[in-house]
Amino acid sequence: MKPFLDDNFLLETKTAEQLYHEHAKKMPIIDYHSHLDPEQIAENKQYKNITQPWLHDDHYKWRAMRANGADEKFCTGNASDWEKFQKWAATVPHTIRNPLFHWTHLELKRYFGITTLLSPKTAQGIYNETAEMLQSDAYRVRGLLDKMNVEIICTTDDPIDSLEYHKAIAGDKSCHVKVLPTWRPDKAMAVENTPAYNQYVDQLAKAADTEITSFATLIEALQQQQEHFASVGCKLSDHGLDVFYASDYTQPEINTIFKKVRSGTRLFPAEIKMFKSAMLYEFGIMNHKKGWVQQFHVGPIRNNNSRLFKKLGPDKGFDSMGDLNLANDMSKFLNRLDSENKLTKTILYNINPKDNEMMATMIGNFQDGTIPGKMQYGSGWWFLDQKDGMERQLNALSTQGLLSRFVGMLTDSRSFLSFPRHEYFRRILCNMLGSDVERGLIPNDMPIIGHMVENISYNNAKVYFGFE
Repeated sequence: MKPFLDDNFLLETKTAEQLYHEHAKKMPIIDYHSHLDPEQIAENKQYKNITQPWLHDDHYKWRAMRANGADEKFCTGNASDWEKFQKWAATVPHTIRNPLFHWTHLELKRYFGITTLLSPKTAQGIYNETAEMLQSDAYRVRGLLDKMNVEIICTTDDPIDSLEYHKAIAGDKSCHVKVLPTWRPDKAMAVENTPAYNQYVDQLAKAADTEITSFATLIEALQQQQEHFASVGCKLSDHGLDVFYASDYTQPEINTIFKKVRSGTRLFPAEIKMFKSAMLYEFGIMNHKKGWVQQFHVGPIRNNNSRLFKKLGPDKGFDSMGDLNLANDMSKFLNRLDSENKLTKTILYNINPKDNEMMATMIGNFQDGTIPGKMQYGSGWWFLDQKDGMERQLNALSTQGLLSRFVGMLTDSRSFLSFPRHEYFRRILCNMLGSDVERGLIPNDMPIIGHMVENISYNNAKVYFGFE
């Protein structure tokens, strides 16, 4: 019987073991999409206990705890850190076959050297042991990053952000990790909530130190803030969408819609779609002009539980997969930019596996021979960020495109203890390729296959994003 979480965890063949240990394991980590807090890196934050980096912002764990009968006070509420950890420890044995079981124990092992399974019986010992270790300077945030051989992190940032912490990190020679902002302008197109949108536009005007009196001046303010991001090293944009927006519109119509919403008038659904279509197009033009990579995360239904949304707010674990049709408007949006020769490097992520092959074939429509892998089918995202989801994404990309050009894994996380997910992905990748070698489906040529693994793990991303 194979032991749990040994050196060859997830590696089912000798070839897979060779690919991981000799090729994937040694590669540094480029985490090109995360929700990490740059302030914590700048200040080299020290945690008092493991609950703080593990449970304070992790909606994955909150969902599991609720499913196991934990009261909300142990998730997002005012229970003590120890009480929250107790509830998580009581939940973990029930997460077997959920990726949280793997992630939890992989993180305990990689960061703290703990191989004991987390349960109510072991909770006190693990809590005390990790709390003691976290008081060491080696376990401050930067030490945690160094332990995982993290080279580059891209955070997710709003156009109105000052980026002061990114600047502080860049000027701190003692920080070994490069931390770059990512442009996330979603709020600039969120006109469905008129009061919130107008408040945001006012904040944008203040950040850009300009007046926004028209749609044209809105775009100018965004462009000004984009230049600010570029000056701090930004190379990526990110756009979180329920669907792609590609309605037909004229510029006079958009000007009128903007004036209408700025006057405080609620928009009709058709007007909302038109405005979002115009903004998404403008973002695409801006991204191309800067030579940035644009990412599109598409398909979730957010804030499904209206009662708890009103009580707790967004991003608390009440989102799920959507099942809307994405293909037609996605094609229309990409084609519009491509027909004007304004389609920059693009990564598409889906949240529903029904869209895997659609996404994998969609990127092939807009590969133009200018850049290897210009159009990317992104890694398994959110609910697909687990063994089955990763394998299905890798298979779809392999059969419909070029796996060898894939830019690999990311954490999409708010926790500094999430970086073993890169190891998790690399082991899954090596197991897939190793199995193919041993079944005679691909050649037993370690220089070729090993180099492919190293590229997907690290090299492809470094070249694709233009990281120095």
